[in-house]
Amino acid sequence: MITNPTRQRALHGLKPARSTPRVANSVEHQATLAWRLTPRDKWIIRMLHEHRVLTATQITACAFPSFRSGRQRLRELFQWSVLDRFQPAIVLGTAPMHYILGPAGAAVLAGEHGLDVKDLGYRRDRTMSIAHHQRLAHTIGITEWFTTLIARTHHHPDEILSAWWSEVRCARHFGDLVRPDAYGRWHTPTGDTEFFLEFDLSTETVARVARKLHGYAHLATATAITTPVLIWLPTSRREVTVRRQLHHTWHDLDQPHRVPVATAAADRLNPDHDHPSPADTIWAPLAVAGSDGRYALHDLTRLWNLPAPSPANNPATDVAPPGLLPPPAPMPPPQPRRTAR
Repeated sequence: MITNPTRQRALHGLKPARSTPRVANSVEHQATLAWRLTPRDKWIIRMLHEHRVLTATQITACAFPSFRSGRQRLRELFQWSVLDRFQPAIVLGTAPMHYILGPAGAAVLAGEHGLDVKDLGYRRDRTMSIAHHQRLAHTIGITEWFTTLIARTHHHPDEILSAWWSEVRCARHFGDLVRPDAYGRWHTPTGDTEFFLEFDLSTETVARVARKLHGYAHLATATAITTPVLIWLPTSRREVTVRRQLHHTWHDLDQPHRVPVATAAADRLNPDHDHPSPADTIWAPLAVAGSDGRYALHDLTRLWNLPAPSPANNPATDVAPPGLLPPPAPMPPPQPRRTAR
């Protein structure tokens, strides 16, 4: 899906769901969940609270050994009212089931942090409204981008996605200057690469995409921290057009070196590769002397000659603003190995 994301215009309402018996969220049910829920289940709850919606394919790719085992567990969590779900109707094919936080899951999350459910800002009708939101395809595209990185770590154990902030969290921290689609930090044996992500589906004008660099320049000046900006585009043709405008805007900044920029297009990923991901050698830096061709995600910090991100300057370790829980760990907890009998 990362190479061929669903566009918003392809979504046509919701498919009717088959009735499934579900458990009411009572005190007795909460007591039962205390021994039924695993650390992986609680990780899924925290991720859905942070990112609003994840598809069954995304969750199983990150946290389960197979799609079948993931689908079975997600179905159980739905029946226990830990999760809610919906399935968009699309023009061609069948969309995966989309999962959101359910009332029992919200109660579990609130209890873990000594809060009431209302303190989380959770309302079931408001949470389900994402199913009809005009930016649903954009939100799913962002989560696909990051969950593809998480899935890659299963095959490259020395690589870790150590931070992933949602658009809402970024807005609460930086919204007076800029509103990134996400913040992330990618760790490899060569070091850490932190970045802001701008996820483009060709729904904005090229000029509007380029104007966002002014906000990132103001943020770099205010924080005295240089954080690269990655711009992900749907096609290489769109990338060429956007890069042309980015060059003009970037050169007009007062301190352009404080806003490192790189672009990549989804169709540059090799579909024949076993596990294509944004970590591949597909990134083209903007206006870097002596650079040509494409670079892997972990090479960008070295290419820009940026200092290694300091833990003191790591937004992932900052105290959450009022009304927000601490950001969840993007990586699912390790599962205990089954011992042979």
